Amino acid sequence: MTVRVLIADDHAVVRQGLRMFLGLDHEITVVGETTNGREAVRLARELSPDVVLMDLLMPVMDGVSATAAIRRDLPEVEVVALTSAMDDAVMMGAVRAGAIGFLLKNVEADELRQAVKAAAAGQIQVTPAVVSRLMGQVRDPSGPERLTERETEVLTMLALGKANKEIAHDLRIGQQTVKTYVSHILNKLGVHSRTQAAMYAVQSGLVQAGELTQAHGPGPSGERWWSS
Repeated sequence: MTVRVLIADDHAVVRQGLRMFLGLDHEITVVGETTNGREAVRLARELSPDVVLMDLLMPVMDGVSATAAIRRDLPEVEVVALTSAMDDAVMMGAVRAGAIGFLLKNVEADELRQAVKAAAAGQIQVTPAVVSRLMGQVRDPSGPERLTERETEVLTMLALGKANKEIAHDLRIGQQTVKTYVSHILNKLGVHSRTQAAMYAVQSGLVQAGELTQAHGPGPSGERWWSS
């Protein structure tokens, strides 16, 4: 199955680099690109990509607002946030908006491709550097409802980076049932994204912070699609 990707970034050289390195993988197809958040929302509605690679700082509409709009209107479309600056407020905004992945623009090309495929499968992708910054910004949800034993199992697997298909297989339930559990978990915790839920799992001691990160070091080629 080919992963359909929409690129949103206001820098032409970044879009070119993303498109070139993603194009090296026959399982990934770039279906469109744009320079601002408003167009990203429009194109997401028009093209129905599996994943949007979203720059967070863009003109007309910023990436955080665009992410929120896409996740609200197109819940099947996953968003991986991209940034070159470690701005805690912006990063936390992207998490709250519903971004499933978060990558710095100096990510290795293999990591980039891995993150895109993982996002399409419903897996959380956050680089270790980003996790360390975001954990200091996360607070326990105020008065979350108690999770059931099965919901806790699903949350733990989600935080460990397992895709819906893997969770369904391990628990011997349907993928739609997994999606229902995830929806219940987010509602009970009062959060808007899987990434926020995963960080809650860390704070609750269900998983360790190191287990939350799914992007590990440079790929075998060591190539970078962008040099900051």
